Amino acid sequence: MATIRETVRSLLGALRDRRPVAYCRLVETRGSTPQKAGAMMLVFEDGSQAGTLGGGCVEAEVKRRAIRVLQGGTAEVATFQLDSDYGWDDGLICGGRMQILIEPIRFDGDSDVGGAADDAAAIRDYFQQLAELVDTGRGMTEVIVFDGEASGLTAPLSFLFDANDEPVKSLHASLDSQALNVVRDSMRPLASRPRPWAARGIAYLPTVPRCRLVIVGGGHVGKAVADLAADLDFDVWVVDDREEFVSESRFPRAEQRLCGNVDRVLPELEITPDTYCLIVTRGHSHDEEALFHLAERGACYVGMIGSRRKIKMIFDDLLNEGISAEALQRVHAPLGVDIGSQTVPEIAISICAELVSHRNRDGVVPGRPTPVEVSRA
Repeated sequence: MATIRETVRSLLGALRDRRPVAYCRLVETRGSTPQKAGAMMLVFEDGSQAGTLGGGCVEAEVKRRAIRVLQGGTAEVATFQLDSDYGWDDGLICGGRMQILIEPIRFDGDSDVGGAADDAAAIRDYFQQLAELVDTGRGMTEVIVFDGEASGLTAPLSFLFDANDEPVKSLHASLDSQALNVVRDSMRPLASRPRPWAARGIAYLPTVPRCRLVIVGGGHVGKAVADLAADLDFDVWVVDDREEFVSESRFPRAEQRLCGNVDRVLPELEITPDTYCLIVTRGHSHDEEALFHLAERGACYVGMIGSRRKIKMIFDDLLNEGISAEALQRVHAPLGVDIGSQTVPEIAISICAELVSHRNRDGVVPGRPTPVEVSRA
């Protein structure tokens, strides 16, 4: 399933190629639905798509409506009740409700002066800004007024807020309008990593900042974690001293693939307070060296794979080398949520579950094994 980032990259491609496309955004759900608010799908004139709203008959009907909207040129908010009208042929009868914004992006009349050409240009500018904000990974919030009666505003209207919760672009409204003041009343800070929500007919659809995940070790576990973490909106960086273990073919979705000895690469690597570091190398000595260079660098998370005996030995060695007990006690080791993992895919799932919980719950990770105690002088 395509991530929001992958979908907006398709949007950037459509804008670059001047290819008409309908932007479909799930703005509100009630009850049981195949996707929740924030889901995104692009529909092209030939019926092809990027992204998804959950599949089934609803998605097929959205595509039909999107093609009509592209032809007509006027945005609409479509409501779908998930009953026997949508889902009978594939068993999808959820009983919920979905409201979906369908916004056409066209390239007709660019040579005209004023009127429809100006409107089309404004729409394209808005979506260019949206795609760029999402692609940077710093975070943003799209706010969509979808219910005119509940909000007291004209619908649909759309606003973009940057990572600092400041408005940067609007569609069908101005940034100094009364509508913006109404919209801001129910804003939640992006720093709190909120989920999508709706209030008084206005949808708030945050794309939270992506965190960097530095995986030291490109072996079986590192590869399995990287494949899964990319789908979980981590920016994956992989470090290994073996060129074949950091190749593009092995890690096609990694943002960075760094080949070199740990003692050369890690000291030069930028580590921010939002960086996650995962040590899964091929051996005890490599793990110890990696932890030496990462334990006190200020990352929000450092985890290391291994048995309790190995972890205790590494901790004792690093204490003797001057690494503080406080830094070592913050290391997540043993690694991963305790789900009885045995196979590499199971280990990767347990590790990624820990990473997501730590990121989304402000460091809280239920189900963790008892940490290895650090000896203190």
